[in-house]
Amino acid sequence: MNERTRGLIERLASEHRLTEAEYAELIGHPEAAPALAERAVAVRRAIYGDAVYTRGLIEISNICKNDCLYCGIRRSNRDVKRYRLTPEDILACAEEGYGLGFRTFVMQGGEDAHFTDDVLCGIVAAVKARFPDCAVTLSMGERSRDSYQRLFDAGADRYLLRHETADAAHYARLHPKEMSYDNRMRCLMDLREIGYQVGCGFMVGSPFQTPGTLAKDLKFIEAFRPEMCGIGPFIPHHATPFKDAPAGTLEQTLMLLSIIRLIHPSVLLPATTALGTIHPRGRELGILAGANVVMPNLSPTGVRKQYELYDNKICTGDESAQCRQCLDRRMRGIGCRLVVDRGDYKAL
Repeated sequence: MNERTRGLIERLASEHRLTEAEYAELIGHPEAAPALAERAVAVRRAIYGDAVYTRGLIEISNICKNDCLYCGIRRSNRDVKRYRLTPEDILACAEEGYGLGFRTFVMQGGEDAHFTDDVLCGIVAAVKARFPDCAVTLSMGERSRDSYQRLFDAGADRYLLRHETADAAHYARLHPKEMSYDNRMRCLMDLREIGYQVGCGFMVGSPFQTPGTLAKDLKFIEAFRPEMCGIGPFIPHHATPFKDAPAGTLEQTLMLLSIIRLIHPSVLLPATTALGTIHPRGRELGILAGANVVMPNLSPTGVRKQYELYDNKICTGDESAQCRQCLDRRMRGIGCRLVVDRGDYKAL
């Protein structure tokens, strides 16, 4: 690693920012990854110690009105067996998760018109009433500001909405014409103004991505300062227009996790299921690069294979308790511990 690259790492670690051109330059030096990871883990430990936070993921519907070019549950995929959990199903998942120690539930789904504000607010309120010591996170796509406000008033604490890319031209190449970069950004700003803890994020190695577009992502994260940031490697799905595109790499994903930790030291940063899909120890390696969140699946095992955003997704057959125990062993194996509290963001 040359002195120029070492200097960029030192400045990023101390100032938590670089120029867009410098981010692109740093991304072009994969040999810097070990030094970035060492710095990122030290920063994470200073704030969160050896704690790794768990979120219980409940995939409530794979029905989606959108036709995103990379997504396995896009509306054009006629081969997907569609499903939708009932409110009773969702509460049962939360009940099981609560017994396993989860204190945050993430309800994620496609943009399914069944989940109107009335329906979703009722589910959020029911979960909060039954489990008042738990946080509820929603990941239900683009909605109106009024919808986000109603869900917040019903008790939702956090909202995850990947920005996908901070480059408008790149966004247009990943999405159908009826979806817009400006609306995605409007949603994120509305969520922030309402008072949610907000998560954004992007796929690493998505089609047409360049060091320049990644640099824009990093500048966006630097400015927006999300409480959470979910990144994972792009993995193609066989029933999408990008079925033959190369997957994102483990190495670049880990490097970007480290960079994001140095940009925003207190961010809640997941080691995603996609990381575990492309490498048997992907989630552990994510933690060792600076991540501090894992999201075991609480969805009924009978529907997990249908929530297939990308090919070969792991953990679709495991019972919730198995997922929890497996991750506990994996985290202890790298000197960390799963934490059973809400895992709140620590503002600095």
